[in-house]
Amino acid sequence: AAPIGPLLVLAGPGSGKTRVLTHRVGHLLEQGEPPDRILTVTFTNKAANEMRKRIKALLGVANDSQLPITVGTFHGVCVKILGAPIPARV
Repeated sequence: AAPIGPLLVLAGPGSGKTRVLTHRVGHLLEQGEPPDRILTVTFTNKAANEMRKRIKALLGVANDSQLPITVGTFHGVCVKILGAPIPARV
């Protein structure tokens, strides 16, 4: 089993990258990793939508609002992070 931690998958088209990432998410969740600590990022909307669809199927959730992890493109995730409120310093 792969250790828990960051993972970068580099491979050509049709080689199974989405499958690897989808099952990696399932494995992390099975190992008790908190869903809010899992981020899956890809380059295109098409790939992000496919990954979201496969992860929902793997987890048995019906819609995006039930998806416990963040799935998106680099651009979309960065916009979300930049638009998020900044916590006050104590």
